Amino acid sequence: MSFSFGIEHEVAFVRDHHQFADFTNTTFAEFNRLIALLPLYPGDYPQLHVGDAGIRVKRWYIEGVERLSETGELEACIPKGIEIRTTRRPDIAGVINELRDSFVALRAAGAANGFIPVCTSFNPLQTEYVYDPPLTAHEQQLRRESADFQGEVLAMLTYGPDLNLSLKDMPVDQAIDLGRKLTFYSPYMVPWSFSSPFYAGHLWDGLSVRSFARAGQRPAVRVFVEHEDQLIASTPILAKLARTPHEVGRIEFKAFDTCGDFDRYAALLALLKGLVLDQTLPGRATVAGVALHQLAAREGFASKLIRDGASQVLSATKAALDQDPDAALLTTLKQSLDEQTTPAHALRSAYERTGSILGVLRESCVSPDAEYSTGTAV
Repeated sequence: MSFSFGIEHEVAFVRDHHQFADFTNTTFAEFNRLIALLPLYPGDYPQLHVGDAGIRVKRWYIEGVERLSETGELEACIPKGIEIRTTRRPDIAGVINELRDSFVALRAAGAANGFIPVCTSFNPLQTEYVYDPPLTAHEQQLRRESADFQGEVLAMLTYGPDLNLSLKDMPVDQAIDLGRKLTFYSPYMVPWSFSSPFYAGHLWDGLSVRSFARAGQRPAVRVFVEHEDQLIASTPILAKLARTPHEVGRIEFKAFDTCGDFDRYAALLALLKGLVLDQTLPGRATVAGVALHQLAAREGFASKLIRDGASQVLSATKAALDQDPDAALLTTLKQSLDEQTTPAHALRSAYERTGSILGVLRESCVSPDAEYSTGTAV
């Protein structure tokens, strides 16, 4: 089977004067100075979606809320961070190496402008985003008409990846079925990525504020379809019209937390690949289970229910991959499951030692400079 893979990785920043960079203190122009230092790859297009606003031009772009006038013109973009997106790659090693290279370039651009990239999946200080100024009538109409805007306020507080995969010539109905499968098993998989144990300037009583808050508000999976009659009525939406022919049939897993160690993304892509190949797991859901996601967010693999589900998923994935070299990437997930640990446990431990959230975040990104080779256990 011919797979293709991609990653969209949202990056948060700490300013070098020890301030978390967000919509309360950082402007579009400040982040745009970083983007200006980064290269443009003309060969990326039309594979990468650009959009009408002219913000998503490069592999790096400013993520935030686009504010529109009463007549629909772009007036401002309120930033929360910068997203890195990779091109589509036929192998996991290729996509991880491209992500590493892009992150290294972004880190250098940040250093030149007083910004340090960090790994967190929820704003550790802010608890709400308020539209200021209030929404225009045009913006209110857009929000009534389009489910894409649902959860926008929450999204301004969260940072997370989209892990994308597709199979060549896969029928859209099969992609939708796989999207429903990944949605069903999502609560058992997300703890492998947890990285948001901070809330309102304090240690939260769980492992992922992001997963807890977005349950029922944001989709676990999104599938891009070609025609309107292939859409499925659901809130949050599972199926979305593709914006370019390259998106048709693409499956985006959106429920993982951000990973500061990119090798973890390699393992998670291998997990998703195995689930696509698996023919044994029967679970399907159009909308992700809220209670299970929130249980996972608080307890992770310490919950027997979550742990048993994760074990079932991991076993099925390993069997489906069989002799595929990517099966070796599952080793790190098996270790986490056996030890009942997540990346959030390390963040919690570091905070308990230091008492400084921002200090912990500044050390949260594992050095990505080393070349990665698929087939090596991470």
